[in-house]
Amino acid sequence: LLIKKNQTLQKEIQGHQPRIDDIHRRGEDQSQVDGERQSLLKERLVELKNLWDQLIEETDQRHTRLMEAHRAQQFYADAAEAEAWMGEQELHMMSEEKAKDEQSALVMVKKHQILEQALEDYAQTIHQLANSSRLMVNGEHSESERITLRQAQVDKLYAGLKDLAEERRGRLQERLRLTQLKREVDDLEQWIAEREVVAGSHELGQDYEHVTMLRDKFREFARDTSTIGQERVDGVNGLADDLIESGHPENASVAEWKDGLNEAWADLLELIDTRTQMLAASYELHRFHQDATEVLGRIKEKKEALASDLGRDLNTVQHLHRLHITSENDIQALSGQVNQVQDDAARLQKAYAGEKADDIQRSEHAVTAAWEGLLQACQARRLLLLDTVEKFRFFNMVRDLMLWMDGVNLQIDAHDSPRDVSSAGLVIANHQHIKSEMETRADSFTACTEMGKCLINNNHYATDEIREKMAQLQEKRHKINKKWQDKMDHLQIVLEVLQFGRDASVAESWLSGQEPLVRAAELGTNVDEVESLIKRHEAFEKLAAAWEERFVQLEKLTTLEEQEMQRRREEEERARRPSTPPPAEEVAPTEAESQAHDSAARTSLDQTTLNQSVSVNGVHSDNDTSQGSESESVNGPGRDSGLASSRLEPSATLPSRGGADSEPDIMEGVLCRKQEMESHNKKAATRSWHNVYCVLKKGQLGFYKDNKTVSSGVTYHGEMPINLEDAVCEIAHDYKKRKNVFKLRLGDGKEYLFQAKDEAEMSAWIRSILNSIPAGSKDSPLGPRPLSRAMTMPPISPSSGDVVTMRSKDGKEKDREKRFSFFGKKK
Repeated sequence: LLIKKNQTLQKEIQGHQPRIDDIHRRGEDQSQVDGERQSLLKERLVELKNLWDQLIEETDQRHTRLMEAHRAQQFYADAAEAEAWMGEQELHMMSEEKAKDEQSALVMVKKHQILEQALEDYAQTIHQLANSSRLMVNGEHSESERITLRQAQVDKLYAGLKDLAEERRGRLQERLRLTQLKREVDDLEQWIAEREVVAGSHELGQDYEHVTMLRDKFREFARDTSTIGQERVDGVNGLADDLIESGHPENASVAEWKDGLNEAWADLLELIDTRTQMLAASYELHRFHQDATEVLGRIKEKKEALASDLGRDLNTVQHLHRLHITSENDIQALSGQVNQVQDDAARLQKAYAGEKADDIQRSEHAVTAAWEGLLQACQARRLLLLDTVEKFRFFNMVRDLMLWMDGVNLQIDAHDSPRDVSSAGLVIANHQHIKSEMETRADSFTACTEMGKCLINNNHYATDEIREKMAQLQEKRHKINKKWQDKMDHLQIVLEVLQFGRDASVAESWLSGQEPLVRAAELGTNVDEVESLIKRHEAFEKLAAAWEERFVQLEKLTTLEEQEMQRRREEEERARRPSTPPPAEEVAPTEAESQAHDSAARTSLDQTTLNQSVSVNGVHSDNDTSQGSESESVNGPGRDSGLASSRLEPSATLPSRGGADSEPDIMEGVLCRKQEMESHNKKAATRSWHNVYCVLKKGQLGFYKDNKTVSSGVTYHGEMPINLEDAVCEIAHDYKKRKNVFKLRLGDGKEYLFQAKDEAEMSAWIRSILNSIPAGSKDSPLGPRPLSRAMTMPPISPSSGDVVTMRSKDGKEKDREKRFSFFGKKK
């Protein structure tokens, strides 16, 4: 107010300044005009100016004093205000209010932080007061001491307030940490309580899948609980330890909270461990039942998978046996699982009792029984397959021996009738070689028989079939041995006859050579000639004496002649017996009659063969002989009439060619085939040569890749066997590119060329095909056509009924009967 009044005064004074200036100017002007009053005016003007300057100075000084007083009062006011504000803040700083929870503690901390920030901000005001006081003191203010004292009070109050703020901040921080610890402890205890509910569950699962799910989930729960819980417990324990170590006033409560938390955590871990053990035990129990069920199912699958097929041949059975061995190895892999089930059952039965123990025992018994049944089934199947393998091995041995005997049979039948002694010796040697092969095979027959007997003695399931095969084998072996012996006897007879023919021919030649000497009419004209003739005749007699033994041997009956005489005697004896009708029940001929019939048939066959052989040797020919009477004179005395008649009369007449049984109905072998015509007017698309295995049987000709595919029935390129009805087979004279080629033309126009390895094979195939053409065909109404000699080489076998065509002197061909006599009369 005083300052304002002083300022008003100063403004008023400044308002009078122009007037003072005007007075001063007029005074100077007046002094210049009025010289007399000039000095007075000047004095009065100087006085006015001094008074005016003094007034201005006084007002300025007053203004200065007022400003200093104002500054001092402003300082006092600001100091009082600061003291009042700090006093108010001191009340807040000295408050004993405690937060009940973390949220309120945080609020209090934030409020205190605001107060501290305000206190920090108020430091500027304190600094301003200090600056003001310092300026006033430095300016030697009249109240410098008071100002200094008052400033010291303000500074001390501010410093005390800051100390109180810092102390309160510490108390609030400790309270906050305590409330945070309390919150952590409460949250962790609640979390542990929630986990205890899960860990304390008594649910153990209804089945294996359920308990597995529970175990897996609880494992994850235990892992998470252990990891997270331990971390949280360690964190809380760290906080508690920090509070205790820092000397918190609530150390006792903190320690109590820590102990309670650790105890709850230990209880939770114990519950988790107990729950884990319970689930593990339940898992083992349910897994045992699950494993037992799975093993039982696998055992049943393996048992159902055991095949019942035994195969149709050795390869199939061996393949099945190998598969069964593999299956047994797979089954043996189950033994570990079965043993595991048994071990688990033994271990679990010790841990359980009552109904659960009974269930464990039942599951273990079911698996054990099924396993034993599977092993028994496998063993039975293995033994059955082994028996089947042995059976088919035996059958294969029988089949091989049968096929070998078929081959031997073909070899026996394939030997042509010898035409001379040397060829007869060769045929007999070949026939004896067959016997050597048969003797070599004796061990195979013995082994096969022993194998069959062993299988029968072991009560083989196919005993009847094995006995039947053994019987067939023995029967066929007996037949082949008998056939070989019959053929050997026949060849011996042929050799004997050929030797007789050779010796007779030699004797006849010798007689022919000596006949001129005997019939010579020269008696000599002088003594020397007579003596010479006598010596020559004596030499002839000595030579004739040496030939006597040969002629004696020629006079002996051959085996064939003895058989023929025996047959005729039997026929004469039967003719003399009274004819009595056989009993009605004896329809089949007796064994003796069969043997007699067979003997007669063989004798007739032997005679036919011998006649052919003799004819070929040239002993009996169409040439006239001039030694007829001499032969009779030589042979006559030593041989009876029966011998003469047997040699002069025809023994048999050869059957005409074309009989149904002249060639075997079955023939097979490898030929080179080429198809020429597809139909009557269409050539084949592919006309190239291919090696095929041909099988001629029952009027049909089939083609196969080889002899192995014949048994399986798989034809060459799936071709159907061709029907030989209305077929024509002949030598392909018009085909010159290859040798030994014959042509087969069918009724539907198809035409094939076949190449054989030689002329003999070609002739054999042509004969067999012609014989296989059904009777009544248009091209062969009377059966196969007779072949020329070139087509029938090599010589005809004894079993053949072919007509031997001879050529007479005049060049005409005629069918000729063979006579047994070697010394016929001249015609």
